[in-house]
Amino acid sequence: MTSAADGTRLKLEKLQELKAMGDLPSPKGAALAVMRLTRKEDVSIAELARTVQTDPALVGRLIKAANTSQRGAHRPVAAVQDALILLGIPTVRYLALSFSLLSGHRSGQCANFDYRRFWSHSLACAVATQALAEQVRAASPEEAFCIGLLCRIGELALATVFPADYARLLAELASDRSRPLAALEQAAFAMTHAELTAALLRDWGLPHMLVDPVLVHEDPAQAGFADGSRQQRLTWMLALARLIADICLAAEAERREPMSRLFLLGSRLSLDSEMLVALCDRAAANWREWAKLLHVDAQEVPPFDELSKPPAAPELSDAGMPSPSGTDGPLRVLVVDDDNSVRALLKAMLVHAGYEVIEAADGQAGFEKALETRPQIMITDWLMPRMDGVELTRALRQTKHGRGIYILILTALEAEEKLVEAFDAGVDDFMSKPLRSRVLGARLRAGQRVVMLQQEIERDREEIRRFAAELAVTNRRLQEAALTDVLTGFPNRRYAIERFQQEWQASNRSRRPLSCMMIDVDRFKAINDGHGHDVGDMALKRTAQAIKSGLRAQDVVCRTGGDEFVVICPETDLAAALSCAERVRKAVAAINLTVGALEVRGSVSIGVAARETGMVDIDALLKRADEGLYQAKQGGRNCVASAQRTE
Repeated sequence: MTSAADGTRLKLEKLQELKAMGDLPSPKGAALAVMRLTRKEDVSIAELARTVQTDPALVGRLIKAANTSQRGAHRPVAAVQDALILLGIPTVRYLALSFSLLSGHRSGQCANFDYRRFWSHSLACAVATQALAEQVRAASPEEAFCIGLLCRIGELALATVFPADYARLLAELASDRSRPLAALEQAAFAMTHAELTAALLRDWGLPHMLVDPVLVHEDPAQAGFADGSRQQRLTWMLALARLIADICLAAEAERREPMSRLFLLGSRLSLDSEMLVALCDRAAANWREWAKLLHVDAQEVPPFDELSKPPAAPELSDAGMPSPSGTDGPLRVLVVDDDNSVRALLKAMLVHAGYEVIEAADGQAGFEKALETRPQIMITDWLMPRMDGVELTRALRQTKHGRGIYILILTALEAEEKLVEAFDAGVDDFMSKPLRSRVLGARLRAGQRVVMLQQEIERDREEIRRFAAELAVTNRRLQEAALTDVLTGFPNRRYAIERFQQEWQASNRSRRPLSCMMIDVDRFKAINDGHGHDVGDMALKRTAQAIKSGLRAQDVVCRTGGDEFVVICPETDLAAALSCAERVRKAVAAINLTVGALEVRGSVSIGVAARETGMVDIDALLKRADEGLYQAKQGGRNCVASAQRTE
């Protein structure tokens, strides 16, 4: 019998044979240079940045990755060196490798291998794994993105090295699904795509902590990692991400069917249904966003909450059946038991009492039926194959609807510790076997009272949610109005103070420069007094538009008074701020406001200041800018000045 070490050695020998053929997917160009450079212990960020900048596409993708990892931060990353610092050298190596493989292997010679769909699915898997990593924290989001993108790279490798043989294998798989893909690959190539994936990732320098879960994620239940370990969580993350990608790429009619398995996998990572649905929606949106950047196919995906809802149920044939008292129709009861005779007995008793009955023969089927049919009550046996009653309860309590099901467990085990375990898992009541109809009826009536109370609570919650949504919209509008100048549409003084505080703190952390401008419209009072407030307002609007046109994307302009504006210039030294201010001055001087036969020309005076070492707060910076503004006005207006400027 071959040991695990021998098996690994044989796979590595096979990999060396394949590498000798020269056709394996591998990084090229700037990505290859990055991988070689990052293997050096003394590599500097500056040296790495110079290498990355030889490939503009790689620059854009790394900056995108850095901004994705910093989603919600005040200021986006714009420079490649900042992106490299934020991501870290190991992550840059993995990302460069991933993007290079994606760019260089979009097509090939294997007739039955869908290259476009492969990369579309791999990208969806990457963003889903990244989103899961942010929640589960088993790996950094960037590491998760890489292993999600490359977890099927062995399939591409086999299609690349053996195009004709792999095409025949895929045709055989399409015509007969009885043998799994891995078994066909093992017979044809003495190596499966999962084993080749793991061998390639190790060869590219990814650590075993990331590679081992990739090797086994297609059958996570058999992975053998310690419960709660990082590797176990990574394995389940990849399995769940693959399923999210499957749903994203599925045809519209096929998307609902995998949803029960989605929630079951989510429960393995302690993700409840609301959390998982929000995560999936975020992953689908990020997938489309990344697809535009990488020129990969992506399609619109309906909200996952909508996919989790069952299709409209048909009319019940027994609508005239007496309903349990106080409900809007027959209560749905799901009976889960692997004993046909017990299910038949329970169904007869329940139908006679006026309940609608759904059946399932084991715990796994019961979980899927519960999510599909949404029963109000579930009666489940404790001991069943595939998933026992306690495991079924625990999994359901992780889902949104499952939390509301009244669960009655049937058991012959009345030991105190066993019952405590059942109630801790979320069981509401238990009943000993053999079944007694009067006792069962009494327990169901107790469950019915709980269900009715839950329905009333849910109606109240829905009303509260509606009011809260309306209030949130109103508050958001009020907040926007409170921070916005009505005339120009610019942020107002209050916003300027808050934003200045943010940029000042960012400058403290990064030790990067910070500058500002104070802008005053020249002789605005004369325009107002001589031509009226309507003309004055029009002049201010046109001036504001001109100021905006002269600024850069990173600059923030606010109206702080009648004819006064402040511009915040992050990561800008004095020389760059003066240059930008001069551009603004020229833009304003070029406008020509015509009102009837009246022609009004405008100009602005601008004071500029940059943060100096001795400045203790924002007021000191604004004071220096105000001194520059005073100099500009004393110098005849329509000019730019700085009290810090040295000629």
